[in-house]
Amino acid sequence: MLAQSIRLHVDLTDAPRNLYHAKLNIPAKPGAMTLVFPKWIPGNHRPSGPIGALTGIRMEAAGKPLAWQRDDVDMYAFHVTVPEAAHAIDVSLDAITSSDSAGSGGPAASSNLLDLNWNAVVLYPQGADSDAVEFVPSVKLPAGWQFGTALVSTRTSGDEVEFAAVSLTTLVDSPLIAGVHYRRIDLSTGAGSPAHEMDVVADSEADLAMKPEDLAAYRKLVAETGALFGARHYRQYHFLYTLSDQVGEHGLEHHESNDSVASERTLLDPDLRLLYADLVPHEFAHSWNGKYRRPAGLATRNYQEPMVGDLLWVYEGLTHYLGFLLAERSGLLTAEQYREVLAETAAGLDYRPGRSWRPLEDTARSVQILRLMGPQWSNWRRGLDYYPEGELIWLEVDSIIRQQTHGQRSLDDFCRRFHGGESGPPMVVPYTFDDVVHALNDVAPYDWASLLRERTGATSTHAPLGGIERDGWKLVYTDKPNAFTQALEKVGEFADFSYSLGVGVAKDGKLNDVLVGSPAYQSGLGPGMKLVAVNGRKWKPDVLHAAIKAAQGTTAPIELLVENAQFFQTYSIPYHEGDRNPHLERVSGESDLLSILLTPLAR
Repeated sequence: MLAQSIRLHVDLTDAPRNLYHAKLNIPAKPGAMTLVFPKWIPGNHRPSGPIGALTGIRMEAAGKPLAWQRDDVDMYAFHVTVPEAAHAIDVSLDAITSSDSAGSGGPAASSNLLDLNWNAVVLYPQGADSDAVEFVPSVKLPAGWQFGTALVSTRTSGDEVEFAAVSLTTLVDSPLIAGVHYRRIDLSTGAGSPAHEMDVVADSEADLAMKPEDLAAYRKLVAETGALFGARHYRQYHFLYTLSDQVGEHGLEHHESNDSVASERTLLDPDLRLLYADLVPHEFAHSWNGKYRRPAGLATRNYQEPMVGDLLWVYEGLTHYLGFLLAERSGLLTAEQYREVLAETAAGLDYRPGRSWRPLEDTARSVQILRLMGPQWSNWRRGLDYYPEGELIWLEVDSIIRQQTHGQRSLDDFCRRFHGGESGPPMVVPYTFDDVVHALNDVAPYDWASLLRERTGATSTHAPLGGIERDGWKLVYTDKPNAFTQALEKVGEFADFSYSLGVGVAKDGKLNDVLVGSPAYQSGLGPGMKLVAVNGRKWKPDVLHAAIKAAQGTTAPIELLVENAQFFQTYSIPYHEGDRNPHLERVSGESDLLSILLTPLAR
């Protein structure tokens, strides 16, 4: 541990052109020294530290320049020799934030707002524990901008803000957002509970308007998490919410805050409200599942040690389940919307041919290579399925607990026992697979180890739909559009024919993906090709829907004129089953456990 704090100042006045300027004063001893840039970023579960965006690096001691050299193997390490009599070195560097440091792949700032993830602007001594390195951070904001962060400010002078000293762990875990258009919303639930606030920045003042029902839902969310987990592992909590179409969309969890970015009209547009309903609840739930309780393989001592993601189906999968559940219990989703989202999730995974060769656990182990892959052949490759399929697994676990205990216990009891504990400041309690199994058995004795190993470690041809079926529902397909899919299509400007022809089509006709084994695949179509015409008529979603409907009850194929790398060809698809859209349907005579599951806990 360093005897003194590292002082860090970040000049954010160039944020509108996505350039952050940082200066560090790092205590040092004469001789060889190696500084490292954070590589493995919590919440990203991979070596996503934006090293390629680090530029303008200069080092000096007592005003004299120092020569530094990047390690010839580890691109995140920098070697420097500290001169005799020097007690510190000064480092200046710039971070190019055109690709967001939170890992979303988009800009971190626009003309009117910014998102600062401190890992993008720090260096620290190699080998040090992040808990043992202390930073004293400060920032200079663009003129007139207001900010939100879980860090405690100690002094503000104009646009300069200084914060209390914190460990590197806390610093990286405490992002800052700021903007011209800012709103602070108190979400506290009353005496005895930590303060909760939502800090919102947007690209326009109009986008900050929050309907009374949404305000009530976010306050209810705070109450629902308290009722679910029974403890809070933070001193205060900040919902950092950025509304912009210009910066990188993401959600990143932190212990005392969450850094969530949604489209700029999310608070105003019903479709966007539906699509982003689970974002804030998901990241908030991570304060318990992911930050407080964390898989041992992800609880590393600094940001250079590799992470092991084999339990991400717990870390992210359970949180995916809780995100939608808490959204419904809080009023951000209706029960019908929840079921439509669940139906789309179940169908998408049931129509995932890649599950026949890649088990779910491998999607977690492969997060480093899967996260930023494009949509082409994603159904065959599989993506980060530990999120949505984790939701189905935990829904099944809940239904088994309810049946085993005759409705006396549920997954809520597991969450309270496993993620609750004592309220207090942030801490990390690692766990293993065996710890999860043991805790489940404390709630309801069952062969959980075999079930979970089967669900995560085996290949299968169909998604685990046992939770839906045990809860008194079944997955069905009709020609009625799915409400969640409709919103996705409208906002994303594409048309989804996954469960009929087996293809998704962008507005310009480009085939985003083609499901292996589907009618479209069997006809020879592939991702990247461009649909031009349907049965001799120019492509439009309505034209293809009409052709699918007209083909029902006939033997005539659907003829698609397709462009592939400047060559044109007509493909015949012998499909006659009509439009197919997923929904959940009640099973007559079975108990409706799903509706019981959705009942709010907070009164």
